Amino acid sequence: MTDRPPSIDALARSIADVALPQPLLVDAARAAVAANDPDSARARAEATAHALLQPVINATGVLLHTNLGRAPVAWHQDAGYSNLEIDLVSGRRGSRHAHAATLIARACGAEAAMIVNNGASAVLLVLAAVARGRDVLVSRGEAVEIGGGFRVPEVMAESGARLVDVGTTNRTRLADYSSALARVDTDVALVLKVHPSNYRIEGFTEGVEVADLATLAAPVVVDIGSGLLDAACPWLKGGPPEWVRGERAARQTLEAGAAAVTFSGDKLLGGPQAGVIAGRRDVVDACARHPLARALRAGGLTLAALQATALAYLSRDGDAIPFWRMATIAVGDLRSRAEAIDVGKVVETQAVAGAGSLPGTEIPSIGLAVPGDHTTALRGTTPLPIIARVHDDVTICDLRTVDPTHDAALATALRALA
Repeated sequence: MTDRPPSIDALARSIADVALPQPLLVDAARAAVAANDPDSARARAEATAHALLQPVINATGVLLHTNLGRAPVAWHQDAGYSNLEIDLVSGRRGSRHAHAATLIARACGAEAAMIVNNGASAVLLVLAAVARGRDVLVSRGEAVEIGGGFRVPEVMAESGARLVDVGTTNRTRLADYSSALARVDTDVALVLKVHPSNYRIEGFTEGVEVADLATLAAPVVVDIGSGLLDAACPWLKGGPPEWVRGERAARQTLEAGAAAVTFSGDKLLGGPQAGVIAGRRDVVDACARHPLARALRAGGLTLAALQATALAYLSRDGDAIPFWRMATIAVGDLRSRAEAIDVGKVVETQAVAGAGSLPGTEIPSIGLAVPGDHTTALRGTTPLPIIARVHDDVTICDLRTVDPTHDAALATALRALA
């Protein structure tokens, strides 16, 4: 006579100390029994709990790590209602673009702005609202693919705009745009200039500046991608760091004559995931009126977090924006923290912005190096998993992306490895 399998309910109750709702404990128990391995129920439940969305320590040296949620953002609000779409003066229906979007517009010198759910949505909405059924001129060198396999030509196709290639992959001149505009078989709605994202063309290259494109008989929209608001970085006491010089910024792009810029909220802006459209009021209004605007709009939590970010910029308080605080900490301060942790070898490293921002640019940093590949063990650390990197069979924890409040946890985890 074969042994009967254990009761699913009893097995689920035996692992009730795992921090999961009862239905998920039952799922783990059923899977364990089905595998003829009842003793694995606890491990299965713990694996489910470990896979849930949770905070981690980013020790990779990639400040805007897409897999880790890009820009670190702190935002909390008590449960309740807000004036998301009501005018508190008149009592009539208001606009969700009257809060964070207005502040972002003010911070980058735009007439108006609106917020959507991510950077790709911002580009899609502008194209759909302004260029559906018409031609859009794009340099061949800027028809890029961004993370996740999304390609500019495909986004344009979904918007209903027609892509017109201009110039060559490595060299595009103003005359190329002028020639395309002069063709009798074209109906050009706008010129689109696209951030190169995570690649760079070097050598025998040529491009056209926004100020020159603005002389053409078509509005210019620039996807600056990474979301640097102002090249002068007035929110930083020391001005712009060397590694950000040359990055296209919203304020200067608009001043150069662009009709609108689009960018992500969770890259160099240092806010939550969002997409921003900022520029001339007529362009922004056309986007706000388009049917896609409702499908792509950001929610109240995102707008509240973005409002807090915008207020920090207007207050010129870079320390209130975690990305800028971490990106600009002095190397000497990082070295002092590494020496205080006193585990592993203190090494010089090179951090990067990440998320397609500042491709090819490195930021001097300091890390802790431990021989061997310990990344799997570090990812299993509790209560905060640690994400590190490996180079030449050495595990490196870069402190530029580790909040100082997590130094103790990092030290404990590294000592455990020994």
